[in-house]
Amino acid sequence: MLDANLKTQLKSYLEKLVYPIEIVAALDEGDKSRELRETLQEIAELSDKITLNENSEASGRKPAFSINRPGTDISVKFAGIPMGHEFTSLVLALLQVGGHPIKLDDAVIEQIRNLDGDYLFETYFSLSCQNCPDVVQALNTMSIINPRIKHVAIDGALYQSEVDERQIMSVPTVYMNGELFGQGRSGVEEILAKLDTGASARKGEELSAKEAFDVLIVGGGPAGAAAAVYAARKGIRTGVVAERFGGQVLDTMAIENFISVKETDGPKFAVALEQHVRAYDVDIMNLQQAVELVPGKLIEVKLANGGVLKSKTVILSTGARWREINVPGEQQYRNNGVAYCPHCDGPLFKGKRVAVIGGGNSGVEAAIDLAGLVQHVTLIEYDSALRADEVLQRKLRSLGNVSIITSAQTTEIHGDGKKVNGLSYKDRTTDEIKQVELEGVFIQIGLVPNTEWLKGTVALSRFGEIEIDARGQTSVPGVFAAGDATTVPFKQIVIAAGDGAKAALSAFDHIIRSPIDEVVAAEAAVV
Repeated sequence: MLDANLKTQLKSYLEKLVYPIEIVAALDEGDKSRELRETLQEIAELSDKITLNENSEASGRKPAFSINRPGTDISVKFAGIPMGHEFTSLVLALLQVGGHPIKLDDAVIEQIRNLDGDYLFETYFSLSCQNCPDVVQALNTMSIINPRIKHVAIDGALYQSEVDERQIMSVPTVYMNGELFGQGRSGVEEILAKLDTGASARKGEELSAKEAFDVLIVGGGPAGAAAAVYAARKGIRTGVVAERFGGQVLDTMAIENFISVKETDGPKFAVALEQHVRAYDVDIMNLQQAVELVPGKLIEVKLANGGVLKSKTVILSTGARWREINVPGEQQYRNNGVAYCPHCDGPLFKGKRVAVIGGGNSGVEAAIDLAGLVQHVTLIEYDSALRADEVLQRKLRSLGNVSIITSAQTTEIHGDGKKVNGLSYKDRTTDEIKQVELEGVFIQIGLVPNTEWLKGTVALSRFGEIEIDARGQTSVPGVFAAGDATTVPFKQIVIAAGDGAKAALSAFDHIIRSPIDEVVAAEAAVV
């Protein structure tokens, strides 16, 4: 239930309600229904604008509840008890149904309101998933703006039979009108792009019409955010183009080593990054994929939607992504037993057998976390010994439902055509091929830089990292780089942020030292 501190905070939020709201609960005699009833009663007691009613026929799922604005068809539905990471989704739903302003651009709100069609979305989440609230909140918000959009957020751990029937092995997973719509983190604009197919081309034309930047930053993680702040503080025209602002930080759970911030989590840290950048005059162009870099007096960055951005200098901070093992079955069963985020997807494997591939800190931490949820964990490490910190290894070896296999090379992930049912590995000491029967494989073998689109343009290392000097300069004049995509050792948030600041200062120095005639010619070329 809600503790005293949480109640106090929630009560202050609920003072912002403009309209009365009604919570309608569908409950049975189970323990979870009793828990939900108590939680909803506590919420209703915090505001005289909230009424709570029970209606066992209100939903086919139990426990479940809807938040309604009486006299309208505005409604948000949850199947389960949205605590953990989803508590924020619950609070936001209460406020938005109650008339609190929705924080989206007017153009986006109008685009949602004008969608022509009837949509029923079902989102399966887990309470430990840090990616799920983005999807849940996006669809809840869309359903409030346009009541022809219906949405129910479903706790996959509570509705295991549905998860099994639909063979869901990754969250968030979204169904639309009974058909699979998408998996993984997404926001309002990403969902809109799939529903409004002409939106991408229109956005490309809009971006191409922008005047040239002084500094254009490609990537919105810690390096990109720091670069944006330092560039904007110089009073120069600054833009950030990113596939998702926050970058890989959004997939990080605990952050305990960013100096001056004792403890936080990735999504909160990403929000703080964006808020800091938006405090300055920075043009943030989110959900945009860069596909080509064209050097010149004015450097061009071409986008997947056909848009072209121009700038005097460019800072590449595209970060990195989970490294794949590239064996048969990995792509076929991705999100159907092959996973990369134990925090997000672990609860879906409750009582099942899983493997973790990778014996570094990430792999061992994942195995420890999963051991508290699943029937058995098999940790597979290519090297002859684990590489994780000794304190983590001691914890891992103390767990009774974990097996450790070293000197093992994963060779194939097996399945029945729909989901994973095992894997094969080669014993590197004997060359014998062995098999393990299981239902899930979590891959934790490090990162690979997001630089494929730069091949042939800037110099890359044999690992695909952008080669830079001490100032962050790449092999192309006017193009700088920072963060995990570069050759800088030790991929850490604090290092990426520092390198982003350095790259921005270097870019500014490049601009002010460029001959005046080159600057004038470049600006004239855009007119």
